[in-house]
Amino acid sequence: MSRKPKGPFVHERAIVEKRAIVGPGTRVWAFAHVLARARIGRDCNICDHVFIEGDVVVGDRVTVKPGVQLWDGLRVEDDVFIGPNATFANDRFPRSKQYQETIPRTYLRAGASIGANATVLSGVTVGTNSMIGAGAVVTTDVPPNSIVAGNPARISGYVAVRKKGALLARKPLAGSSRVRGVRFIKLSGGVDLRGRLVAASVGGEIPFEPRRLMVVADVPSKEVRGERAYRRLEQFIICLRGSCSLLLDDGREREEALLDSPETGVFVPAGVWTSFFRHSSDAMVLVAASRGYEPDDYIRDYGAFREAALVKRKRTSR
Repeated sequence: MSRKPKGPFVHERAIVEKRAIVGPGTRVWAFAHVLARARIGRDCNICDHVFIEGDVVVGDRVTVKPGVQLWDGLRVEDDVFIGPNATFANDRFPRSKQYQETIPRTYLRAGASIGANATVLSGVTVGTNSMIGAGAVVTTDVPPNSIVAGNPARISGYVAVRKKGALLARKPLAGSSRVRGVRFIKLSGGVDLRGRLVAASVGGEIPFEPRRLMVVADVPSKEVRGERAYRRLEQFIICLRGSCSLLLDDGREREEALLDSPETGVFVPAGVWTSFFRHSSDAMVLVAASRGYEPDDYIRDYGAFREAALVKRKRTSR
């Protein structure tokens, strides 16, 4: 005999207006106010002194801590955490008694966490499983799985897969990576009075014939390059000068490699999400690619990448 789903709990001092939708198992606590047409999913926790406007959609298992206002245009996906006194603006140029023709959409993707007193401006997307630091001011889109902090918010790291907290950057050792197919390769070379020489041969350390070369340099320390995967293209990466961090993600495992020597090359197969961040002021990175520029080979959306990675795992497990 199946049980009926438990209805929502609304505290006697909360206001949930008619035509607002509140899902089963959700708790709305004292002095919260939910306007008509707002939609709140299942098993959410809407804490004291939360205000939710009518054109707001909240997914399942969302926590909204006290002192938060969710304004029109906000879309909150499942399993999002919103810390106390976080602020969401929906007008970048507010004037008294002057109204926008359309209100921009702001998205908090599944699993994102918004720290206490953070501010998120209108029209941005906070990516899946990302974390916004306390007091951060988010002015642009936040990549999936990233940790951002500051004003304006910039990436300071990426979240770990199986435990709370950030990935720890490690200097790669020769051999394989936790990320499927990635290899760290020791390059031959040496240093003497004449300078440093490092060599890599096609068919040896570089397992493909390069068809395209790219150099990434002069990147501000708080900016990010990459944030993509490829369907067919393979990469061989060398940090020629300075240092930067390289994120590697196959959809199941994730790691951060600290690149600070031209004597270590990184082979990245197709189907691995990569990004470069935390650049030193003199960082210069060489990327050799196995194919020319093919726009349809790029996967720029992390959700699409995760779907493609899942399909690939199912095929290889048969």
